[in-house]
Amino acid sequence: MTIIKQQDLIDSIAGALQFISYYHPVDFIRAMDQAYQRELNPAARDAIAQILINSRMCAEGRRPICQDTGIVMVFLSVGMKVQWQGDMSVTDMCNEGIRRAYLDPDNVLRASILDDPDGARRNTNDNTPGVIHYDIVPGDTLEVHVAAKGGGSEAKAKFTMLNPSDSVVDWVLAMVPQMGAGWCPPGMLGIGIGGSAEKAMILAKEALLEPIDIQDLQLRGASNRCEELRLELYDKVNRLGIGAQGLGGMTTVMDVKVKDFPSHAANKAVAIIPNCAATRHTHFVLDGSGVATFKPPSLDDWPEITRETSAEVKRVNLDSVTRDEIKTWQPGDTLLLSGKMLTGRDAAHKKIIDMMDKGEPLPFDLNGRFIYYVGPVDPVRDEVVGPAGPTTASRMDKFTRTILEKTGLLGMVGKAERGPTGIEAIKEFESVYLMAVGGAAYLVAQAIKASRVVAFPELGMEAVYEFELEDMPVTVAVDHKGVSIHQTGPALWAGKISRQEVVFTP
Repeated sequence: MTIIKQQDLIDSIAGALQFISYYHPVDFIRAMDQAYQRELNPAARDAIAQILINSRMCAEGRRPICQDTGIVMVFLSVGMKVQWQGDMSVTDMCNEGIRRAYLDPDNVLRASILDDPDGARRNTNDNTPGVIHYDIVPGDTLEVHVAAKGGGSEAKAKFTMLNPSDSVVDWVLAMVPQMGAGWCPPGMLGIGIGGSAEKAMILAKEALLEPIDIQDLQLRGASNRCEELRLELYDKVNRLGIGAQGLGGMTTVMDVKVKDFPSHAANKAVAIIPNCAATRHTHFVLDGSGVATFKPPSLDDWPEITRETSAEVKRVNLDSVTRDEIKTWQPGDTLLLSGKMLTGRDAAHKKIIDMMDKGEPLPFDLNGRFIYYVGPVDPVRDEVVGPAGPTTASRMDKFTRTILEKTGLLGMVGKAERGPTGIEAIKEFESVYLMAVGGAAYLVAQAIKASRVVAFPELGMEAVYEFELEDMPVTVAVDHKGVSIHQTGPALWAGKISRQEVVFTP
């Protein structure tokens, strides 16, 4: 009989969440470096470079890899000979560990969890509750997998109930382009097949806890249907040419993981859940001897990478930029932004629209300015702002036309592609949309030299800030004519791959 102390589980979960907030798994680092080495599209190669540089900086500075520090998932395999010493439920122990991790003053993590999700959407302010899964198994230990899943990649999850004769491969290849770049590729795809609807989704999520080992599988060959699917999908998804951040390129997925479960004869449940460039998970076992410990990777595990700045990079002063100037920018151009820029994401946009509908003056002037879709992490020590990478821009599409028309906003900065509604508005009002790299939040934050809240402080991380920037790297994603790099880039690289104009070695 093993006795697990309440405090040991609390402290272990808190430690695990702090650990994964700033350390990528080593298998991820190596796979991302391999993607960097084989990437032929300069824009995608630069995006991967930013992710790898950011990853090393976070390991050295012990600050979050991404500003979205995730919704916490805990998978517990509880040995049947385990006894608990404490007065809390196991779920409450897990949530207390989450609470302590996210409120740690040395590395504050962003609270993103909202109560009353279809109503008031109040922030719980400590990132609880987590999503807890249990399995009761033989044995006398407690095995725990902890993950922190970003909202951008979680939003791209897909589920279907196929007919038994339908092709899983065909469905996945139809869904991945629809997922766009909001899940911050390159990353992993977790695929669950069989069981019931909810079982397939859990299988897909569990698959993402496994290490990246597709190259080993390629060498030894498949031994079952799941492994056959992994190899086929890894090759065919990468041949889509979506590439890093959806810019077009050689690597869209670094691995595909497949788990299955026996199914009813009439059904074939299939789920896809992607993992982003902020892959965060770890595993520990409690045997009654105390709190789990976590061994940091060596800094030697990170490649030495320096971003290659070409002569074509344009420096932009946001305090004096004009509409005529932005009309000279082409999709795919790299810009370095300096000057003052406002921020605002979903909740702030809703407030802006509501105020304009009521004829109320806004507490800031958007005319001729740029707005950054971001919800930063709180600063610690001498930081002016915590990690501050972009959020998915397409969520703001429904607000874009009204804001461009009524405020004179000049441009927007966010993550991934814009949808048709957003692009039409950008084209009509001759605005521009710039893309920052998702998964490089700490690197982006180094370009922010000053920060202050200018409106809606009650929204927490969704408040409107004013950032003062120095050389923040972005890519022109939609120009003033409505041409989107997220449409032209993947099409170009898919064509190159299919016509064998490039050597394709996924």
